Amino acid sequence: MYSIGIDVGGTFTDFFCFDHSNQQTFVYKIASTPDDPSQAVCTGLEALLTKYSIKPTEVSTIFHGTTVGTNSILEGKGAKVGLITNSGFRDILHIGRHQRPQHYSIGQEIPWQNRALIERKFRKTIDCRLDSSGNEIIPLDETSILDHLEFFKNNNVNSILIAFLFSFRNNTHENHVLKIVKEQMPSAFVTTSSSVSPQFREFERFTTGAVAAFIGPKVTNYIDNLSYNLRKICPESELRIMTSSGGLATPEMIMEHPELTLLSGLVAGANAGLWLASKKGMKNLITLDIGGTSADISIINNGQLNEVSSRNASIAGYPVQLPMIDIHTIGAGGGSIAKVDAGGGFKVGPESAGASPGPACYNLGGSKPTVTDANLVLGRLLGDRILDGRMTLDTQMAEKSLEKVSSTLGSTINQTALGTISVLNNNMASAIRSRTIQKGIDPRDFSLCAFGGGGPLQAVGVAEILGIKEVIIPQNPGIMCAFGLLISRIEYHSVRTLLMTKTQFNLSFLNETLTEMKDDLISIFERDKADTKLISFEAFTDLRYVGQGYELKVPLNSDMLKPEHLEEVWDAFHKQHKQEYGHNFTSADIEMVSVKLKAHIKKENPYEELSFESSFDEYSGRSDLTMKEVEFSVEGKPQRFDTEIIRRNNLAGGIQKMGPNVVYQQDSTTVVPPGWTMSVDDDLSLRLRKLDNNNE
Repeated sequence: MYSIGIDVGGTFTDFFCFDHSNQQTFVYKIASTPDDPSQAVCTGLEALLTKYSIKPTEVSTIFHGTTVGTNSILEGKGAKVGLITNSGFRDILHIGRHQRPQHYSIGQEIPWQNRALIERKFRKTIDCRLDSSGNEIIPLDETSILDHLEFFKNNNVNSILIAFLFSFRNNTHENHVLKIVKEQMPSAFVTTSSSVSPQFREFERFTTGAVAAFIGPKVTNYIDNLSYNLRKICPESELRIMTSSGGLATPEMIMEHPELTLLSGLVAGANAGLWLASKKGMKNLITLDIGGTSADISIINNGQLNEVSSRNASIAGYPVQLPMIDIHTIGAGGGSIAKVDAGGGFKVGPESAGASPGPACYNLGGSKPTVTDANLVLGRLLGDRILDGRMTLDTQMAEKSLEKVSSTLGSTINQTALGTISVLNNNMASAIRSRTIQKGIDPRDFSLCAFGGGGPLQAVGVAEILGIKEVIIPQNPGIMCAFGLLISRIEYHSVRTLLMTKTQFNLSFLNETLTEMKDDLISIFERDKADTKLISFEAFTDLRYVGQGYELKVPLNSDMLKPEHLEEVWDAFHKQHKQEYGHNFTSADIEMVSVKLKAHIKKENPYEELSFESSFDEYSGRSDLTMKEVEFSVEGKPQRFDTEIIRRNNLAGGIQKMGPNVVYQQDSTTVVPPGWTMSVDDDLSLRLRKLDNNNE
């Protein structure tokens, strides 16, 4: 049987196939279809099966990461959403917390006001109210609900959020209105704030619900259509979707909770980086995933992926209360466009040529200069070695695209190309600094793991800016995100708000709550027809000193606590607070704000000793280049070097080479500049190291 990971990027859609019978792997790439991502998914899947003579009925599982929800939020192209909430509170989504995203900016944009997910005229109220403990103060008045729904129908509202105060304590009112709405508007997407985020802080809970409603119709339609089309191609396969927390979920769960996919297309690469770090015994690793449109950065610190804290979780500026891996994305990729702005400044990105029309060198109608054009002009890309020779890059079109910018800057085409690469690398280095130096982490203590189609091209340039002396390039860097999908596990989360202080703590209530959460998660797995005997649980709690505004997440050593466990939790919080803020208050009272439970299916991992060797010989029949002139910047000055051109398949473990080198393969190209060495590890990954003054 076969498992297939499918990752949809802005420029290419990547496929990684694993044969469970003999541990063999196959890879494939195809140009993405931005207007309908499922088109490339289905076309590429059929091509993969045909190329490697795989029977469709032998595909057991298809894993998929999608950016449909992400792009919907980023582009502001979502559903027309209606809100039903308490009388007097329809402007919670607008008022927020009176906090300025940028404290000292006088011209800043406030996303929830400037780009409201729900227009004010579509925010309707009804009489009902609970107190902070969840007790009913004002009964639910149904008389105006039907009028509101008729208004929504007449204005083509196709998605509805039901959000009431303190529904995280008692969701009876929300669920009652939910039932009415589904009866009256059966074709609309409907969700509740308590099902999306059963936590206190009404603004963040309402906004998370608004995000879910905004992307809901688009995500559910995409997943529904994709499931249908994949079943036609591989009738015996099951589809699993990547979530923002790094786990997998069923299509049914995603269609009920589309907000889980906000970082779906980005997290798989971070999972793959964590797998590689574990395999190599590396505790500190920065992953840099560069595609055609964007660069995604994650930090593996002390063997763990960093997670977004509750006070910083957001998407496109909208605060959300969801479990998310900390991934920083910037508009920097192979398709990033170089231009001179109105003030005469030279900029690269975030605008991208994408898959259509693509960089000028694709010769598909694009004329604007991109990073890919710059790399081709400098000799770092081999125009006839892209996608197993299925794509040819036009050097003349690349040079032509750079001419206008070069003329404006008064520089040569090659100087402009080098400048394009330099600006892009500095943009990415700045993004990494924001996740390391600005958080008290020294990037020089880390290695850089680069993947994606463009990662190995730019990795050393970024590393040099940051002072990082080691770069790791996986064996098939261009499909690492697709591979990351395969090694992920089915995972679900549950959260409950407690608000209990240490001095008035009720341990029995905490354990009862954990038991209820555990039962809820087990029921979800039973619905998915999973083997509940394989479920593993991890418990966490959000703690703060009484009077503080935000919390720190601390692990609970058990999902059934004893008094001695609690003392360990309080001590862990004091230590974490000092590490985070430089001080703690050991005599102060502590408040347990919420408890969180994560459940995943334990499974045997057939990928632990995985080799990425595939069953085909790339470029067979092509004559190989051995040397080529390639241009690099040395101490700020352009220089041309005779550079060894190497086919990646010819590199065996133990080989060492001095730069400069260009290593090509089907899914990516690795550049090793002068002053760096390349060695091949036993797992066939490349290890690039900077020569210091003591090296010969």
